[in-house]
Amino acid sequence: MRLVIGLIAGLWVPASGALAQTEQSMAEVAVAQLQSAAFLLDRANGARDRVRALTETVSAYEAALDAIRNGLRAATVRETQLTLQLDAKRDKIERLIAVLQSIGKAPAPSMLLHPSGPTGTARAGMILSDVTPALQEEADALVAELEDLADARRLRQDTLSALQEGLVGVQTARARLSQAISNRTDLPRKFSEDPIQTALLISSTETLEEFAAGLNLLAPDDLHLLAPDISGLKGSLPLPVLGAVLRGFNEADAAGIQRPGMILATRSGAIVSTPVAATIRYRGPLFDYGNVMILEPGTETLFVFAGLETVYGDTGEVIPAGHPVGMMANTNDIDATNGVSTETLYVEVRESNIPVDPINWFTVK
Repeated sequence: MRLVIGLIAGLWVPASGALAQTEQSMAEVAVAQLQSAAFLLDRANGARDRVRALTETVSAYEAALDAIRNGLRAATVRETQLTLQLDAKRDKIERLIAVLQSIGKAPAPSMLLHPSGPTGTARAGMILSDVTPALQEEADALVAELEDLADARRLRQDTLSALQEGLVGVQTARARLSQAISNRTDLPRKFSEDPIQTALLISSTETLEEFAAGLNLLAPDDLHLLAPDISGLKGSLPLPVLGAVLRGFNEADAAGIQRPGMILATRSGAIVSTPVAATIRYRGPLFDYGNVMILEPGTETLFVFAGLETVYGDTGEVIPAGHPVGMMANTNDIDATNGVSTETLYVEVRESNIPVDPINWFTVK
């Protein structure tokens, strides 16, 4: 009988309703963000500045997708925890059933009379009377946890459905944004690129440093005189893409390669925008950096963004703050449900043609 009581005591584990409540709240917030993004997409069609409106829409979708992925991970963890708890209890339940079955197989007289006499029989009866409600309580708790598991699975499936819906929406927003940028003709231009001179510069240089230095020779003499002083913005600029710092300034990667910039881990298909108004000095493939966007936001200052799949705009154009300059590769959106950032953007800042730590310019969370 002590064994029966011990098994019952070991079966009961409080249900974490607060955790389930948190996961439900996360899902509701994520769905609300997704609905807001969908509203922005509908409204962007009639906006006067469709590029800005669609940029905000894509950013809203990216934030919503990030929240949905967080909710999906939480729901998956919750489901796994409940499954493991029930699996752990299954062994104890089986042992309890075995003990009860062994009691049931005992001859009737031995069940009615305790070996120690009437006193023992009375005590055994009292213990059994205590065991019965405990068994009922445990059965109720088990039913509740099975219902929690079903709720967790439903929540995960609903969140996964929301993720798929969001991915369709963000793809539509990205496509419309690309088209809107292609159709844009109202941006001022400081100079026009000489493609032959640019090609000669690329062929005659071997490093980004040499190329950046050579850019100064291709631009008009008064270009730098027209550039504003943005030194007062140091430390306050937003990152050009929604992401996190993967490697810092001159930090070696797994192959031991050091670059005078920082690497941001970001999502597949993430939009890359200029943090401040700037002139496009170069856009296109460059060495082993993939597609590169080089911006001149201020006097003797260059921002270099490398590793993009798509770049927007034309060399010489002056683009406003927050304007998209490109997009990361968009190949793993459907698979990116585990929260892993699948792309990397290289960010380099040059002052008077010398690389400096970008962390001094941007607000990094």
